[in-house]
Amino acid sequence: MAKVKPRPEPAGALGDAADLLYAKFMSGLADPTRLRIVRFLLDGPRPAGEIVAHLGLSQSRVSNHLACLKWCGYVDTLRQGRNVIYRLTDRRIRKLLELAQAVVSDNAAHIAACTRIRVQP
Repeated sequence: MAKVKPRPEPAGALGDAADLLYAKFMSGLADPTRLRIVRFLLDGPRPAGEIVAHLGLSQSRVSNHLACLKWCGYVDTLRQGRNVIYRLTDRRIRKLLELAQAVVSDNAAHIAACTRIRVQP
Protein backbone atom coordinates (compact mmCIF):
# COMPACT_ATOMS: atom_id res chain seq x y z
CA MET A 1 0.00 0.00 0.00
CA ALA A 2 1.42 3.40 -1.00
CA LYS A 3 2.03 6.03 1.63
CA VAL A 4 -0.24 9.02 1.44
CA LYS A 5 1.61 12.28 1.94
CA PRO A 6 -0.32 14.85 3.96
CA ARG A 7 -1.08 18.04 2.13
CA PRO A 8 0.42 21.17 3.64
CA GLU A 9 -2.03 23.33 5.49
CA PRO A 10 -2.80 26.80 4.11
CA ALA A 11 -0.45 29.47 5.46
CA GLY A 12 -3.07 30.94 7.79
CA ALA A 13 -3.83 27.56 9.32
CA LEU A 14 -0.29 26.69 10.40
CA GLY A 15 -0.04 26.11 14.10
CA ASP A 16 2.92 26.46 16.41
CA ALA A 17 3.97 22.83 15.87
CA ALA A 18 4.01 23.25 12.10
CA ASP A 19 5.96 26.51 12.37
CA LEU A 20 8.53 24.75 14.57
CA LEU A 21 8.81 21.93 12.04
CA TYR A 22 9.38 24.39 9.18
CA ALA A 23 11.99 26.27 11.23
CA LYS A 24 13.76 23.01 12.04
CA PHE A 25 13.76 22.08 8.34
CA MET A 26 15.37 25.40 7.45
CA SER A 27 17.90 25.02 10.29
CA GLY A 28 19.14 21.85 8.65
CA LEU A 29 20.41 23.96 5.78
CA ALA A 30 21.43 26.94 7.91
CA ASP A 31 24.83 25.50 8.82
CA PRO A 32 27.50 26.44 6.23
CA THR A 33 29.11 22.99 6.30
CA ARG A 34 25.81 21.17 5.81
CA LEU A 35 24.91 23.57 3.02
CA ARG A 36 28.27 22.89 1.31
CA ILE A 37 27.61 19.15 1.57
CA VAL A 38 24.14 19.47 0.07
CA ARG A 39 25.44 21.69 -2.74
CA PHE A 40 28.22 19.16 -3.46
CA LEU A 41 25.66 16.37 -3.65
CA LEU A 42 23.60 18.29 -6.22
CA ASP A 43 26.00 16.89 -8.84
CA GLY A 44 25.20 13.33 -7.81
CA PRO A 45 25.92 10.69 -5.18
CA ARG A 46 29.35 10.80 -3.55
CA PRO A 47 31.33 8.49 -1.27
CA ALA A 48 31.90 9.81 2.24
CA GLY A 49 35.66 10.05 1.67
CA GLU A 50 35.15 12.25 -1.38
CA ILE A 51 32.91 14.58 0.63
CA VAL A 52 35.57 14.81 3.36
CA ALA A 53 38.28 15.56 0.78
CA HIS A 54 36.13 18.18 -0.95
CA LEU A 55 35.41 20.02 2.29
CA GLY A 56 38.93 19.75 3.68
CA LEU A 57 37.55 19.10 7.16
CA SER A 58 38.13 16.26 9.60
CA GLN A 59 36.33 13.01 8.93
CA SER A 60 34.57 13.17 12.32
CA ARG A 61 33.26 16.69 11.72
CA VAL A 62 31.93 15.78 8.27
CA SER A 63 30.48 12.55 9.65
CA ASN A 64 28.51 14.50 12.28
CA HIS A 65 27.07 16.81 9.62
CA LEU A 66 26.22 13.87 7.34
CA ALA A 67 24.48 12.14 10.25
CA CYS A 68 22.40 15.27 10.85
CA LEU A 69 21.47 15.53 7.18
CA LYS A 70 20.56 11.84 7.10
CA TRP A 71 18.57 11.95 10.34
CA CYS A 72 16.53 14.91 9.05
CA GLY A 73 15.90 13.29 5.67
CA TYR A 74 17.99 15.47 3.36
CA VAL A 75 20.28 12.58 2.36
CA ASP A 76 20.30 8.82 2.42
CA THR A 77 23.02 6.25 1.96
CA LEU A 78 23.92 3.27 -0.16
CA ARG A 79 26.64 0.82 0.71
CA GLN A 80 28.95 -0.22 -2.12
CA GLY A 81 31.48 -2.64 -0.73
CA ARG A 82 33.39 -0.73 1.93
CA ASN A 83 32.15 2.66 0.72
CA VAL A 84 29.16 4.56 2.03
CA ILE A 85 27.64 6.63 -0.75
CA TYR A 86 25.56 9.69 0.13
CA ARG A 87 22.85 11.11 -2.11
CA LEU A 88 20.12 13.70 -1.85
CA THR A 89 16.72 12.22 -1.08
CA ASP A 90 14.56 14.71 -2.97
CA ARG A 91 15.07 16.51 -6.27
CA ARG A 92 13.15 19.50 -4.93
CA ILE A 93 16.15 20.39 -2.76
CA ARG A 94 17.84 21.69 -5.93
CA LYS A 95 14.85 23.93 -6.66
CA LEU A 96 14.82 25.12 -3.06
CA LEU A 97 18.49 26.12 -3.26
CA GLU A 98 17.99 27.81 -6.64
CA LEU A 99 15.11 29.85 -5.23
CA ALA A 100 17.18 30.73 -2.15
CA GLN A 101 20.06 31.81 -4.41
CA ALA A 102 17.76 34.18 -6.29
CA VAL A 103 16.36 35.69 -3.09
CA VAL A 104 19.85 36.06 -1.58
CA SER A 105 21.10 37.65 -4.78
CA ASP A 106 18.31 40.22 -4.67
CA ASN A 107 18.90 40.96 -0.98
CA ALA A 108 22.63 40.33 -0.51
CA ALA A 109 23.47 43.75 0.94
CA HIS A 110 20.67 43.56 3.52
CA ILE A 111 21.54 40.00 4.50
CA ALA A 112 25.26 40.81 4.82
CA ALA A 113 24.49 43.84 6.99
CA CYS A 114 22.04 42.00 9.26
CA THR A 115 23.42 41.84 12.80
CA ARG A 116 20.53 39.90 14.31
CA ILE A 117 21.37 36.57 12.67
CA ARG A 118 24.83 35.19 13.27
CA VAL A 119 26.38 32.34 11.29
CA GLN A 120 29.51 30.50 12.35
CA PRO A 121 31.97 30.20 9.43
